[in-house]
Amino acid sequence: MTESTTLYCYVHPNRETSLRCNNCNRPICASCAVRTPTGYRCKECVRERQKTFDTSEWYDYVLGFIVAGVLSAVATFLVSLIGGIGFFGWFIIFAGAPTAGVMIAEGVRLVTRRRRSRSLFITVAAGVVLGALPVILIQVLRGDLFGILFQVIYLVIAVPLVYTRLSGIQLFR
Repeated sequence: MTESTTLYCYVHPNRETSLRCNNCNRPICASCAVRTPTGYRCKECVRERQKTFDTSEWYDYVLGFIVAGVLSAVATFLVSLIGGIGFFGWFIIFAGAPTAGVMIAEGVRLVTRRRRSRSLFITVAAGVVLGALPVILIQVLRGDLFGILFQVIYLVIAVPLVYTRLSGIQLFR
């Protein structure tokens, strides 16, 4: 008969467990286990695997932020021009904001040479917002309510679109 030895988590030595990391084979408790499509892994193995997907360099943050800010400033200027069109402007903003978001994301992807990391995506999203602020502040000082509303619609559509387009998040498969 085979004798089974009691396993203890390598992080929490006082917790008994029957789980093992399917990568490094260390015993892990339920709170240390991370469920992956291929089974349970320890947090260290998951962290090591995620590092292979973070390929961005330090200058990608600067370039991505600048490109996103400049393209967003251009887009917000164009949005401010359609604020005075009237009813037809609503159609333009709902069609133009996603287009601007795609153009910003592709511009950033071009200058960063498709390198990626979560912090890069967040930096680019911040660049989109900060690029829009000068035009928004001018419209606030002028009291242009429709212009401010159009800018908010632009930001609500463009920022998540840029982030998801760069990160590769797929809502539907």
